[in-house]
Amino acid sequence: MKATAKAPSNIAFIKYWGRKDEALKLPSNGSVSMNLSGLTTTTTVEFSPDYKEDEIIINGILEPEEKTAKIFSHLDRIRKFAKIDEKAKIVSENSFPRGTGLSSSASGFAALTLAASKAAGLDLSEKELSILARQGSGSACRSIPDGFVEWLDGDTSEDSYAVSLYPPEHWDLVDIAVILTEQVKDVSTTEGQKLAATSPFFEARQSKIKDKIVKIKDYLKNKNFEKFGELVESEALELHAIMLTSQPSLIYINPATVAVMKAVKKWRSEGLQVYFTLNTGQNIHLICEKISAAAVVSKVKESEFAQAIIENAPSRGAGIADHHLF
Repeated sequence: MKATAKAPSNIAFIKYWGRKDEALKLPSNGSVSMNLSGLTTTTTVEFSPDYKEDEIIINGILEPEEKTAKIFSHLDRIRKFAKIDEKAKIVSENSFPRGTGLSSSASGFAALTLAASKAAGLDLSEKELSILARQGSGSACRSIPDGFVEWLDGDTSEDSYAVSLYPPEHWDLVDIAVILTEQVKDVSTTEGQKLAATSPFFEARQSKIKDKIVKIKDYLKNKNFEKFGELVESEALELHAIMLTSQPSLIYINPATVAVMKAVKKWRSEGLQVYFTLNTGQNIHLICEKISAAAVVSKVKESEFAQAIIENAPSRGAGIADHHLF
Protein backbone atom coordinates (compact mmCIF):
# COMPACT_ATOMS: atom_id res chain seq x y z
CA MET A 1 0.00 0.00 0.00
CA LYS A 2 1.86 3.03 -1.31
CA ALA A 3 0.75 6.52 -2.36
CA THR A 4 2.36 9.88 -3.12
CA ALA A 5 0.86 13.34 -2.68
CA LYS A 6 2.00 16.88 -3.40
CA ALA A 7 0.67 19.83 -1.40
CA PRO A 8 1.31 23.57 -1.36
CA SER A 9 2.20 25.80 1.53
CA ASN A 10 -0.14 28.74 1.99
CA ILE A 11 0.04 32.37 3.05
CA ALA A 12 -2.70 33.63 5.34
CA PHE A 13 -4.09 37.07 4.55
CA ILE A 14 -6.09 37.08 7.77
CA LYS A 15 -4.13 35.05 10.32
CA TYR A 16 -4.99 32.86 13.24
CA TRP A 17 -2.89 32.97 16.38
CA GLY A 18 -3.96 31.09 19.47
CA ARG A 19 -6.14 28.04 19.93
CA LYS A 20 -9.38 27.31 21.73
CA ASP A 21 -8.46 23.61 21.87
CA GLU A 22 -4.81 22.51 21.79
CA ALA A 23 -5.47 18.79 21.35
CA LEU A 24 -7.76 19.24 18.35
CA LYS A 25 -5.91 22.35 17.09
CA LEU A 26 -9.09 24.40 16.95
CA PRO A 27 -8.04 28.00 16.24
CA SER A 28 -9.17 31.02 18.22
CA ASN A 29 -10.56 32.46 15.00
CA GLY A 30 -11.10 31.70 11.33
CA SER A 31 -8.62 32.72 8.64
CA VAL A 32 -8.31 33.36 4.89
CA SER A 33 -5.34 32.27 2.79
CA MET A 34 -3.92 31.53 -0.66
CA ASN A 35 -2.12 28.36 -1.72
CA LEU A 36 1.37 28.92 -3.14
CA SER A 37 2.57 27.25 -6.33
CA GLY A 38 6.30 27.39 -5.62
CA LEU A 39 6.37 26.27 -1.99
CA THR A 40 5.48 22.59 -2.04
CA THR A 41 6.03 19.29 -0.28
CA THR A 42 5.93 15.90 -2.02
CA THR A 43 5.51 12.86 0.21
CA THR A 44 5.40 9.12 -0.44
CA VAL A 45 3.95 6.82 2.22
CA GLU A 46 4.01 3.04 2.20
CA PHE A 47 2.42 0.78 4.81
CA SER A 48 3.82 -2.76 4.89
CA PRO A 49 4.04 -5.73 7.27
CA ASP A 50 7.74 -5.84 6.32
CA TYR A 51 8.44 -2.63 8.24
CA LYS A 52 9.20 -3.17 11.91
CA GLU A 53 9.25 0.54 12.82
CA ASP A 54 7.96 3.75 11.33
CA GLU A 55 10.64 5.65 9.44
CA ILE A 56 10.70 9.10 7.87
CA ILE A 57 13.28 10.61 5.55
CA ILE A 58 12.98 14.34 4.82
CA ASN A 59 15.11 15.94 2.10
CA GLY A 60 17.34 12.88 2.05
CA ILE A 61 18.00 12.80 5.80
CA LEU A 62 16.61 10.26 8.25
CA GLU A 63 14.58 12.28 10.74
CA PRO A 64 15.95 11.86 14.29
CA GLU A 65 13.70 10.24 16.87
CA GLU A 66 13.24 13.45 18.91
CA LYS A 67 11.62 15.14 15.90
CA THR A 68 9.27 12.36 14.83
CA ALA A 69 6.67 12.30 17.62
CA LYS A 70 4.24 14.72 15.96
CA ILE A 71 4.52 12.97 12.59
CA PHE A 72 4.12 9.46 13.95
CA SER A 73 1.23 10.56 16.15
CA HIS A 74 -0.51 11.73 12.97
CA LEU A 75 0.25 8.39 11.31
CA ASP A 76 -1.37 6.64 14.29
CA ARG A 77 -4.43 8.85 13.83
CA ILE A 78 -4.69 7.74 10.20
CA ARG A 79 -4.04 4.07 11.06
CA LYS A 80 -6.84 4.19 13.62
CA PHE A 81 -9.18 5.76 11.06
CA ALA A 82 -8.30 3.05 8.51
CA LYS A 83 -8.28 0.23 11.08
CA ILE A 84 -4.79 -0.97 10.14
CA ASP A 85 -1.70 -1.50 12.28
CA GLU A 86 1.13 -1.79 9.74
CA LYS A 87 4.23 0.37 10.14
CA ALA A 88 5.13 2.88 7.46
CA LYS A 89 8.03 4.31 5.53
CA ILE A 90 7.73 8.00 4.63
CA VAL A 91 9.95 9.90 2.22
CA SER A 92 9.32 13.61 1.86
CA GLU A 93 10.91 16.43 -0.13
CA ASN A 94 10.40 20.18 0.22
CA SER A 95 10.99 22.79 -2.47
CA PHE A 96 11.84 25.38 0.19
CA PRO A 97 13.55 25.64 3.62
CA ARG A 98 11.81 24.10 6.64
CA GLY A 99 11.18 25.82 9.96
CA THR A 100 11.88 29.34 8.73
CA GLY A 101 8.41 30.89 8.75
CA LEU A 102 7.31 29.71 5.30
CA SER A 103 4.69 27.26 6.63
CA SER A 104 6.45 24.02 5.78
CA SER A 105 4.23 22.27 8.34
CA ALA A 106 1.17 23.25 6.29
CA SER A 107 2.41 21.67 3.06
CA GLY A 108 4.08 18.83 4.95
CA PHE A 109 1.06 17.66 6.92
CA ALA A 110 -1.32 18.22 4.00
CA ALA A 111 0.83 16.01 1.78
CA LEU A 112 1.30 13.44 4.56
CA THR A 113 -2.44 13.32 5.29
CA LEU A 114 -3.42 12.72 1.67
CA ALA A 115 -0.62 10.24 0.89
CA ALA A 116 -1.02 8.25 4.12
CA SER A 117 -4.81 8.10 3.90
CA LYS A 118 -4.63 6.84 0.30
CA ALA A 119 -1.90 4.34 1.18
CA ALA A 120 -4.07 3.13 4.06
CA GLY A 121 -6.95 2.46 1.66
CA LEU A 122 -9.09 5.44 2.68
CA ASP A 123 -11.05 7.51 0.18
CA LEU A 124 -11.77 10.68 2.13
CA SER A 125 -13.71 13.75 1.06
CA GLU A 126 -12.04 17.16 0.91
CA LYS A 127 -13.74 18.11 4.18
CA GLU A 128 -12.56 14.91 5.89
CA LEU A 129 -9.01 15.45 4.63
CA SER A 130 -9.02 19.05 5.85
CA ILE A 131 -10.25 18.03 9.31
CA LEU A 132 -7.63 15.29 9.49
CA ALA A 133 -4.79 17.52 8.25
CA ARG A 134 -5.74 20.19 10.83
CA GLN A 135 -5.08 17.72 13.63
CA GLY A 136 -1.51 17.29 12.38
CA SER A 137 -0.82 20.99 11.89
CA GLY A 138 -3.53 23.63 12.03
CA SER A 139 -2.64 25.53 8.87
CA ALA A 140 -2.33 22.27 6.91
CA CYS A 141 -6.14 22.20 6.64
CA ARG A 142 -5.90 25.27 4.36
CA SER A 143 -3.55 23.44 1.97
CA ILE A 144 -6.15 20.81 1.10
CA PRO A 145 -8.68 22.87 -0.97
CA ASP A 146 -7.79 24.82 -4.12
CA GLY A 147 -6.79 28.43 -4.60
CA PHE A 148 -8.13 31.06 -2.21
CA VAL A 149 -9.27 29.39 0.99
CA GLU A 150 -11.21 30.10 4.18
CA TRP A 151 -10.65 28.09 7.36
CA LEU A 152 -14.05 28.15 9.04
CA ASP A 153 -14.20 29.09 12.71
CA GLY A 154 -15.74 26.01 14.28
CA ASP A 155 -16.20 25.07 17.93
CA THR A 156 -15.99 21.32 17.27
CA SER A 157 -13.62 19.21 15.21
CA GLU A 158 -16.32 18.52 12.62
CA ASP A 159 -16.97 22.25 12.13
CA SER A 160 -13.33 23.39 11.84
CA TYR A 161 -12.12 22.83 8.29
CA ALA A 162 -11.15 24.77 5.16
CA VAL A 163 -13.12 25.45 1.99
CA SER A 164 -12.18 27.00 -1.33
CA LEU A 165 -13.55 30.52 -1.83
CA TYR A 166 -12.20 30.89 -5.38
CA PRO A 167 -10.13 28.76 -7.75
CA PRO A 168 -6.50 29.78 -8.43
CA GLU A 169 -7.40 31.56 -11.66
CA HIS A 170 -9.83 33.93 -9.90
CA TRP A 171 -7.19 36.64 -9.43
CA ASP A 172 -3.66 36.89 -10.83
CA LEU A 173 -2.02 37.75 -7.51
CA VAL A 174 1.66 36.94 -7.11
CA ASP A 175 3.34 36.04 -3.83
CA ILE A 176 7.09 36.64 -3.85
CA ALA A 177 8.65 34.74 -0.96
CA VAL A 178 11.84 36.50 0.06
CA ILE A 179 14.16 34.11 1.89
CA LEU A 180 16.44 36.21 4.09
CA THR A 181 17.96 33.31 6.00
CA GLU A 182 17.45 29.56 6.28
CA GLN A 183 18.09 29.62 10.02
CA VAL A 184 15.45 27.60 11.88
CA LYS A 185 13.42 29.72 14.29
CA ASP A 186 14.06 29.36 18.02
CA VAL A 187 10.43 28.78 19.07
CA SER A 188 8.16 26.58 16.96
CA THR A 189 4.75 27.78 15.87
CA THR A 190 3.17 25.01 17.96
CA GLU A 191 4.79 26.36 21.13
CA GLY A 192 4.26 29.99 20.17
CA GLN A 193 0.52 29.48 19.71
CA LYS A 194 0.21 28.61 23.40
CA LEU A 195 1.35 32.12 24.38
CA ALA A 196 -1.11 34.12 22.28
CA ALA A 197 -3.63 34.81 25.04
CA THR A 198 -0.90 36.19 27.34
CA SER A 199 -0.65 39.34 25.22
CA PRO A 200 -2.62 42.26 26.70
CA PHE A 201 -3.85 43.02 23.16
CA PHE A 202 -5.13 39.53 22.32
CA GLU A 203 -8.77 40.17 23.29
CA ALA A 204 -8.84 43.43 21.32
CA ARG A 205 -7.60 41.55 18.27
CA GLN A 206 -10.23 38.83 18.66
CA SER A 207 -13.01 41.43 18.84
CA LYS A 208 -12.11 42.68 15.33
CA ILE A 209 -11.22 39.48 13.53
CA LYS A 210 -14.66 38.53 12.16
CA ASP A 211 -15.04 41.98 10.61
CA LYS A 212 -11.60 41.60 9.02
CA ILE A 213 -12.62 38.31 7.44
CA VAL A 214 -15.76 39.87 5.99
CA LYS A 215 -13.68 42.71 4.53
CA ILE A 216 -10.93 40.53 3.05
CA LYS A 217 -13.51 38.29 1.38
CA ASP A 218 -15.15 41.37 -0.15
CA TYR A 219 -11.79 42.66 -1.43
CA LEU A 220 -11.01 39.22 -2.87
CA LYS A 221 -14.38 39.01 -4.57
CA ASN A 222 -14.07 42.45 -6.13
CA LYS A 223 -10.29 42.32 -6.70
CA ASN A 224 -9.78 45.60 -4.85
CA PHE A 225 -5.99 45.37 -4.62
CA GLU A 226 -5.30 48.58 -2.71
CA LYS A 227 -7.78 47.85 0.08
CA PHE A 228 -6.76 44.20 0.06
CA GLY A 229 -3.06 45.01 0.40
CA GLU A 230 -3.59 47.57 3.15
CA LEU A 231 -5.53 45.06 5.24
CA VAL A 232 -3.10 42.20 4.60
CA GLU A 233 -0.11 44.32 5.64
CA SER A 234 -1.73 45.74 8.78
CA GLU A 235 -2.89 42.24 9.74
CA ALA A 236 0.68 40.91 9.57
CA LEU A 237 1.94 43.74 11.77
CA GLU A 238 -0.87 43.15 14.27
CA LEU A 239 -0.03 39.45 14.42
CA HIS A 240 3.57 40.23 15.33
CA ALA A 241 2.43 42.83 17.86
CA ILE A 242 0.65 40.01 19.69
CA MET A 243 3.81 37.89 19.54
CA LEU A 244 6.05 40.72 20.73
CA THR A 245 3.80 41.41 23.73
CA SER A 246 3.16 37.82 24.82
CA GLN A 247 4.70 36.46 28.02
CA PRO A 248 7.44 35.54 27.29
CA SER A 249 7.78 37.63 24.15
CA LEU A 250 8.30 36.05 20.73
CA ILE A 251 10.65 37.91 18.39
CA TYR A 252 10.50 36.13 15.05
CA ILE A 253 11.53 39.02 12.81
CA ASN A 254 15.14 40.18 12.44
CA PRO A 255 16.80 43.38 11.15
CA ALA A 256 16.64 42.16 7.54
CA THR A 257 12.88 41.59 7.89
CA VAL A 258 12.40 45.16 9.06
CA ALA A 259 14.61 46.46 6.27
CA VAL A 260 12.41 44.75 3.65
CA MET A 261 9.26 46.13 5.30
CA LYS A 262 10.67 49.66 5.09
CA ALA A 263 11.78 49.10 1.50
CA VAL A 264 8.30 47.94 0.49
CA LYS A 265 6.78 51.09 1.95
CA LYS A 266 9.31 53.19 0.03
CA TRP A 267 8.66 51.34 -3.24
CA ARG A 268 4.95 51.87 -2.76
CA SER A 269 5.44 55.60 -2.20
CA GLU A 270 7.23 55.63 -5.56
CA GLY A 271 4.23 54.08 -7.29
CA LEU A 272 4.97 50.32 -7.17
CA GLN A 273 1.87 48.55 -5.88
CA VAL A 274 3.22 45.92 -3.49
CA TYR A 275 2.47 44.98 0.12
CA PHE A 276 4.17 42.67 2.59
CA THR A 277 2.97 39.96 4.89
CA LEU A 278 4.72 37.33 6.99
CA ASN A 279 4.07 34.30 9.12
CA THR A 280 5.85 33.08 12.23
CA GLY A 281 9.38 33.63 11.05
CA GLN A 282 11.91 36.07 9.70
CA ASN A 283 11.28 35.43 6.01
CA ILE A 284 8.77 37.69 4.28
CA HIS A 285 6.16 37.52 1.53
CA LEU A 286 5.57 40.36 -0.93
CA ILE A 287 2.10 40.47 -2.51
CA CYS A 288 1.40 42.18 -5.83
CA GLU A 289 -0.62 41.71 -8.99
CA LYS A 290 1.02 39.90 -11.91
CA ILE A 291 1.54 43.13 -13.84
CA SER A 292 3.90 44.37 -11.08
CA ALA A 293 5.73 41.10 -10.33
CA ALA A 294 8.79 41.63 -12.53
CA ALA A 295 9.37 45.10 -11.10
CA VAL A 296 9.04 43.81 -7.52
CA VAL A 297 11.51 40.97 -8.15
CA SER A 298 13.93 43.46 -9.71
CA LYS A 299 13.69 45.74 -6.66
CA VAL A 300 14.33 42.83 -4.28
CA LYS A 301 17.38 41.75 -6.27
CA GLU A 302 18.74 45.29 -6.35
CA SER A 303 18.34 45.61 -2.58
CA GLU A 304 20.51 42.53 -1.95
CA PHE A 305 18.39 41.48 1.02
CA ALA A 306 17.48 38.05 -0.28
CA GLN A 307 19.38 34.78 -0.21
CA ALA A 308 16.69 33.42 -2.52
CA ILE A 309 13.41 34.47 -4.12
CA ILE A 310 10.53 32.11 -4.85
CA GLU A 311 7.74 33.48 -7.03
CA ASN A 312 4.31 31.97 -6.42
CA ALA A 313 0.99 32.04 -8.23
CA PRO A 314 -2.26 30.91 -6.58
CA SER A 315 -2.29 27.12 -6.77
CA ARG A 316 -4.36 23.99 -6.49
CA GLY A 317 -4.52 22.27 -3.12
CA ALA A 318 -3.18 18.86 -2.20
CA GLY A 319 -3.32 16.21 -4.92
CA ILE A 320 -2.14 12.70 -5.70
CA ALA A 321 1.15 12.55 -7.63
CA ASP A 322 2.08 10.02 -10.28
CA HIS A 323 5.70 9.32 -9.33
CA HIS A 324 6.78 7.85 -5.99
CA LEU A 325 9.89 9.03 -4.16
CA PHE A 326 10.96 5.43 -3.47
